[in-house]
Amino acid sequence: MIAETVCSAVSAAGLGIAAVTAYRKRFLAAARIAAYSLVPVGLVMTGAVGWVADTAFSPTAWAGFAVLGGAWLLFMTTRAVERRGGGTRKERKAAARAAQRDAVAPASSAPSLGQASRPASRPATKPRATGAGDDFSDIEAILKKHGI
Repeated sequence: MIAETVCSAVSAAGLGIAAVTAYRKRFLAAARIAAYSLVPVGLVMTGAVGWVADTAFSPTAWAGFAVLGGAWLLFMTTRAVERRGGGTRKERKAAARAAQRDAVAPASSAPSLGQASRPASRPATKPRATGAGDDFSDIEAILKKHGI
């Protein structure tokens, strides 16, 4: 009974604010405020407020919420552990077998990741001629462009 009265008062106040807003020629905002202010009365009329009031004061409902919270906590914990561990136990074993099998080619005499895979020598690169004036030439051009 009290919840219905409070919802009716909130709706009446909201409709009053919407009327003042419409008087100030802000019709879009007034329509939005009116829509929000009619929600509490609609909830009372559908019985949702009564259901929420019955649920809020029911120990069985709170125990149900606690069970749902525990289930959510377990679900999130298992997901975090799975992400950290790299999947299920079968997936980890299969990945380890595949890595061990692919480490050395079956018919090769040397490991595939040895020294032979690298190039013997790198071509010598010519050192760049950099002087103090060359380093700052771009910066000086930008500063001159802006008049600094």
